[in-house]
Amino acid sequence: MFISVFDVFKIGVGPSSSHTMGPMVAAGRFLELLRNAPFTAHGLRGSLHGSLAFTGVGHHTDRATILGLAGFTPAEFDAVRAAEVMAEIEATGRINPPGLPQMDFAPKQDLKFDYGPNLPGHANGMILMATDKQGDVILQETYYSIGGGFVLTADELAHGADKDEGAPVPYPFKSAVEMLEMAAASGKTIAQMKRANELTRRSHAEVDRGLDGLWQVMDNCINRGLETEGILPGGLNVRRRAPGIYQALMAERGMNLTAPHTINDWMSTYAMAVNEENAAGGQVVTAPTNGAAGVLPATIRYWLDHVPGATRTKIPEFLLTAAAIGGLVKFNASISGAEAGCQAEVGSASAMAAAGLCAVMGGTTEQIENAAEIALEHHLGMTCDPVKGLVQVPCIERNGLGSIKAVSAASLALRGDGKHLVPLDACIETMRQTGHDMSEKYKETSLGGLAVNIPNC
Repeated sequence: MFISVFDVFKIGVGPSSSHTMGPMVAAGRFLELLRNAPFTAHGLRGSLHGSLAFTGVGHHTDRATILGLAGFTPAEFDAVRAAEVMAEIEATGRINPPGLPQMDFAPKQDLKFDYGPNLPGHANGMILMATDKQGDVILQETYYSIGGGFVLTADELAHGADKDEGAPVPYPFKSAVEMLEMAAASGKTIAQMKRANELTRRSHAEVDRGLDGLWQVMDNCINRGLETEGILPGGLNVRRRAPGIYQALMAERGMNLTAPHTINDWMSTYAMAVNEENAAGGQVVTAPTNGAAGVLPATIRYWLDHVPGATRTKIPEFLLTAAAIGGLVKFNASISGAEAGCQAEVGSASAMAAAGLCAVMGGTTEQIENAAEIALEHHLGMTCDPVKGLVQVPCIERNGLGSIKAVSAASLALRGDGKHLVPLDACIETMRQTGHDMSEKYKETSLGGLAVNIPNC
């Protein structure tokens, strides 16, 4: 089984990997169909379904879809140019994708929010259409945004494209048990096995450059979030808190008045900085999703800034180990809040961060697996209930707590010998079953939980 570290961690734009990045990617794929079609389209239409409809406005799903149809991509997103293009489309009712003729597209009429039953494949469904001069549909495709920015067509989902292993890799573990067995047989660490798998697709230099680039974007995101003040967009009037907390923590340094538990504030502040940037539509790295993007960078930054002996040279080991765990969760369960609640997002992120931290602190393969299990186990059942459909409340603080749990899980695992009662595989399967049984109103629809008990104004 192979899911690349560069699929688990993708550079993109906030506020949501599944509701913003995914629809933008789907729209880009639809443009490719049109470029290869034997006919000329004169208009575009679309519809958003399930969670993409219910929380689409708060997640900017409509805007992301429109910009995707205009040729924008998450990894190279230009916010200033995007605003200009959106204004042009809204004013003219025309859209001009690269490599295609200008087409009719009036956003309010041609992109619908469908609040009916979910499409059959996934809670995050969307349909894109091209029309002829008469307005008749001449091309149509259904896409599913399955979490973390991953997108599949209906046919790909039906035929298990998300489970496609691709070309063979030397360590094709599909479960934690297989991962442990292969590590024992090969004498390699999880990170070394993951790197060996990556080298079947990229050179050593490409892997190293890519990993360094991922951490640079993560770290830059933390720093921007620690410096940028103001009110987050969306109407909840949520104030950015990370800069104020950070300034207070910096002022307290060296005063010998700080309680030991203040270290939790550092972790929370790093995570909140990322998720406040994400909520503002800034550049983030899916880890494994945008909604959970703060957990892992905060854990790395905590390790670098506060743990003696930490060194930047080990960050690739952290990321590769974390990606191996994230791949197992995605392959065997879900990383989508719309599919399995926030246990699949922050829970998965916490497990990944715990595994990575345990690895760079010298943990054995068994201790690393234990760390991931502890972190995920104590997120089981967590709902996804964003107020007003925005990735703000409870999402921003929740990332801080996810990071704290990750550090605690890694520390507990390092205190043991790797032997434990609940295997990681059983925990992942329990998460999958819990997500299946969870009421739809608690799965990123904003129809239950905090979303209906907190005034949306």
